[in-house]
Amino acid sequence: MNETEFLTRVSSILDAVERQADHWFETLDLDVETKRDGNVLNLVFDNGHQVVINSQAPLKEIWVAARRGGFHYRFDGEVWKDTRGGQDLHDCLSQICSDAAGQRLEVKL
Repeated sequence: MNETEFLTRVSSILDAVERQADHWFETLDLDVETKRDGNVLNLVFDNGHQVVINSQAPLKEIWVAARRGGFHYRFDGEVWKDTRGGQDLHDCLSQICSDAAGQRLEVKL
């Protein structure tokens, strides 16, 4: 994947996560503030928990930072997989956001 394709994929993912936060507010009355600066998305939950999702174009990775740690994801042709052999990006973001919100959430990418 070239850099343009990578940035297009990242933008699509960040857009999807922002839409999810809006959906959570509308359907669950869950207040999550989104702050986006280019290819960095910061989710701030009303209890102060933060989740930062950003792109690392030179490495073609997506990085996620949250209270439970930092994670790096690389596209394997089908899904974004943790570079250390962990969960895929969808599952990790769902779990991190659920932990931050104190209720079950699913992040659909």
